[in-house]
Amino acid sequence: MTATDVKATTEKGDQVHWSLFAMSAALSSGYGTLFTLVGDYRDEYGISESMIGLIIGVGFLVAFVSQTLLGPLGDQGRAKVMIVGGTAANIVGLIMLGFGTTASVLLLGRIISGLGIGAAIPPLKRFVVVQSKENVGRNLGILFSTDVAGFAIGPVISAVLVGPLGIPGPFVVVAAANAVAAVLVLANVEENENLEIEPSRFAFDLLRIRPFAGAVILGTATFVMIGTFDALWDVVHSDLDTPEWMANLGIALFAIPLVLLGPFAGKLAQRRGPFRIAAIGLVVASMFMGIYGVLTVGAVIFAFTMGHAITDGLTFAASGVAVGLTVPEHRQAGAQGLLGGMQALGAGIMAPITGWVYESQGQQMAYWVGAGTVLVMAIVGMLVAGPTAWTTYSPEDHDLADPHA
Repeated sequence: MTATDVKATTEKGDQVHWSLFAMSAALSSGYGTLFTLVGDYRDEYGISESMIGLIIGVGFLVAFVSQTLLGPLGDQGRAKVMIVGGTAANIVGLIMLGFGTTASVLLLGRIISGLGIGAAIPPLKRFVVVQSKENVGRNLGILFSTDVAGFAIGPVISAVLVGPLGIPGPFVVVAAANAVAAVLVLANVEENENLEIEPSRFAFDLLRIRPFAGAVILGTATFVMIGTFDALWDVVHSDLDTPEWMANLGIALFAIPLVLLGPFAGKLAQRRGPFRIAAIGLVVASMFMGIYGVLTVGAVIFAFTMGHAITDGLTFAASGVAVGLTVPEHRQAGAQGLLGGMQALGAGIMAPITGWVYESQGQQMAYWVGAGTVLVMAIVGMLVAGPTAWTTYSPEDHDLADPHA
């Protein structure tokens, strides 16, 4: 191969990856937009707080179902179709969320959007893993960064557009961004499926692979932490009389290290061992959560949260890297879908539990229950993963997995 051929191949690979990264950001920006407009639904359309909670919460359940059940289809030569088709469904859901004025329409829009995103994400991750080769850690880290960046830019889009254009404005813009990203995927990404072994319809059989099962537990623990954090952040700061600007700024600033450190974090996980990095991150996170439980000044919690954000930024992508390195290429979509589904389920279960503990037992117990759960899951995840949790390896190490999985 000539130098010109190598350069052309590299440039084509970059186009593929950045098309996928753009797709990830576009998909997640819809979530960020929705979360900042729920108050407008209440004020403009008279949607009750309980119904708003249902509209938000159903997304976790739909994400679990769609990623778990639809993810394996991406391993059967349908990855590109699933990304584009899932994006089309998300666009329909976004338009319904933008123009719907009744609870039933908004709920249906949320369900359709969640199904579309759940269908698109697993094959998207599969393409990144399969086409990254030795750079799988870095590229999964970038994918994580773009996902967080998309979510973080959603509120910005809402803040700029909802005033002059009303509630539909932000959703129309995000839907248009999804359409552009889908065109980029169609133009740059080619199916290159390894179908030598017929994959199973579902991915649950992959849990026989101990490192994969451990990675799923560790990855779910990160979202148990998110469920705890999200359920408590606003109410705790409200009860502690923290200035509203500080509480809102904390959420925005928390995302910055996750975005900036993602590529480095992915490389770090691949180089030092994704299980070790994930477990270290969870242990440190549980310590921060324990500290939040005893702090009584909002500004001090804010300060500790900035340190927490940096440690999460260095470790959060590790569980996805662990899955990428422990499951054969021809099962990556199903594996990533199962991981994503369990993460959504973990957050969806933990958030209401945390809210109930806070209401009945107070701030300290709520954070400590979350911290204890995360710590136990970190330990269990490492034990389940077995001795390979302390080593580095690649998907070509087939002794780790059933070759017919």
